[in-house]
Amino acid sequence: MNDVKRGLRLTLIFVIILGIIYPLAMTGISNLIFPGKAKGSLVYDKNQLIGSSLIGQKFTEDKWFQGRPSAVEYDASKSGGTNLAMSNPEFKKALDRNLKDFLSKNPTVKQEEIPADIITASASGLDPEITVASAKLQAERVAKANGISIEEVNKIIDSNKSGKFLGVFGQERVNVLILNLKLLNK
Repeated sequence: MNDVKRGLRLTLIFVIILGIIYPLAMTGISNLIFPGKAKGSLVYDKNQLIGSSLIGQKFTEDKWFQGRPSAVEYDASKSGGTNLAMSNPEFKKALDRNLKDFLSKNPTVKQEEIPADIITASASGLDPEITVASAKLQAERVAKANGISIEEVNKIIDSNKSGKFLGVFGQERVNVLILNLKLLNK
């Protein structure tokens, strides 16, 4: 009976330490050191919440930069890719559909210039970023729809790009929500 009591006491102690004290301490430390990130990297415009810089949103109007296609239609309560293999005919149809859609909105772009990220969905379906190359391909459409010069749009892109991971891995990228917020406040 003593072993059972000792086991229950030890379990209760670990529940209190690891289930209550540790999570509260980490939350408090995170809020002190990284307040924006600890609260979900929320983006505000004039005190109005417009989204999170970590979760992509669907932008369809010509005046906005558009992100990657989403297998979950940018529903933040879901996450996931298409799970279609490259050999699957449905995957090829989706790529063709996404390519046609992009070219119809950006008719001056040549098909061979289009980076893969702008016609393929990310694994999460909620990717908030596109490559700088994908953003620059949309600059002409965005500039025309907003009545500003392509140079101004390219300055917005260049001033908001993130570098490669550790300076080596991946490609330079931009957050679509942040770019569109900069356009809104132009």
